[in-house]
Amino acid sequence: MNIFKKKSLDQLKDSIEKTGLKKNLKARDIAALGIGAVVGVGIFVATGEGAHAAGPGIIVSFILCGIVAALCGLCYCELATMFPVAGSTYSYSYIAFGEFVAMIIGWCLTAEYSVAVSAVASGWSGTFRGILQNAGITLPHAICASPSKGGIIDLPAVIIILILAGLLYYGMHESARVNDVIVVIKIFVILLFVFLGVSHIKVSNYTPFMPFGWKGVFTGASTVFFSYIGFDSISTAAEEAENPGKDVSRGIIMCLIAVSVLYVSVAVVLTGMVPFREIVSENAVPAALSRVGINWGSALVGVGAILGMISTMIAMLYGQIRIFMVMSRDGLLPKAFSKIHKVHKTPYVSTIITAIIASVIAGLLPLDIIVEFLSIGTLLSFMVVSLGVIYLRKTMPNFDRKFKCPGVPFTPIITVLCCLVLLVSMRAITWIGFCVWLAIGIIFYFVYGRTHSVIQNEKLDEDSHSA
Repeated sequence: MNIFKKKSLDQLKDSIEKTGLKKNLKARDIAALGIGAVVGVGIFVATGEGAHAAGPGIIVSFILCGIVAALCGLCYCELATMFPVAGSTYSYSYIAFGEFVAMIIGWCLTAEYSVAVSAVASGWSGTFRGILQNAGITLPHAICASPSKGGIIDLPAVIIILILAGLLYYGMHESARVNDVIVVIKIFVILLFVFLGVSHIKVSNYTPFMPFGWKGVFTGASTVFFSYIGFDSISTAAEEAENPGKDVSRGIIMCLIAVSVLYVSVAVVLTGMVPFREIVSENAVPAALSRVGINWGSALVGVGAILGMISTMIAMLYGQIRIFMVMSRDGLLPKAFSKIHKVHKTPYVSTIITAIIASVIAGLLPLDIIVEFLSIGTLLSFMVVSLGVIYLRKTMPNFDRKFKCPGVPFTPIITVLCCLVLLVSMRAITWIGFCVWLAIGIIFYFVYGRTHSVIQNEKLDEDSHSA
């Protein structure tokens, strides 16, 4: 068997035609899905954590991350409009580099989405309990903490995952409507923080601007880069877009512009309001408003954080479900993962399994180490997409491209170099965790995926008929 066998365009078109998914998402919905994924825990938590690493220079860190994400977004736009199929980087890798690379990327995306959903759910649970405590309601510790923290199960985290998975089970159109509303509320709350906080900025807080030099800025960038994790979930919606040739590229560009402006604005106001060493990482934005006496604004931003995390979980669950569905369709996962509900037209088995996995992780396991390797998988996926654009320009020069990434090959090359800089900045424990996860995926491929692969078995069938 050739483990680097590539998927043909005919096979890709066949899978799109047989999808069974409803095509009812517009550019607005796709952009909102991306904003919902990206503007979540990152803006409320990562900004504070990054500021401790970079000082006020975190502003530059966010700009650098935004540039990397924007460059990669242009590459995504080209491939997503060339191949309007669910599966994102996994599907593009299958066409450009073959099955084994696609399996590795799919496994990386599984780590990104599943663990991210669980981590956000745990963060949501903590914020939700905080709001209840402020209202005089205290939930028993046993049902609000994982065993590693002295509890039995983090029940609020489990419940919110199951509710949102149920929404996605019911239908993507309905889920998109809910997500659109939440994203509007979330953006309003963030803009409210900027509006309230800008008058409390003290210029002295920006000095020294880069207390740890450029090393601190790059460390801050690698710390907050996970804030941009999720915009690639937009490309998983290509198969359900009304007009994927236009809607997907527009959605990606709209999302990245909005997200970058919001992140930089919050970083400027936050580090100007509070000396960077005094920023409360786990509650940075609401705590900054409380510090200057705007308690009602702090409470409102706290509610916005709750809603923000919900939209993030919707997008991450959606991305994971579609990755499972496409890998199953290719035979690299059991066929049950790609079954489409006859009424709701959603991959219901994949939705149920994703909800179970994510809720178990969120409810029972400590996530502080697991989430460390999220950014590595994402950066590697970004690099593969960028290299895929260069490769396919050479191998498919006459293919109809609804959107062409500008500056090829320089734009993709710069993207790869930027991703490498961020990867080098990662801690050793991050790489160890990622390598363990990658080893599990490779073993699973050789034990199950290689023998059940659709294109591998097609090759065997062709050989047997010719014999």
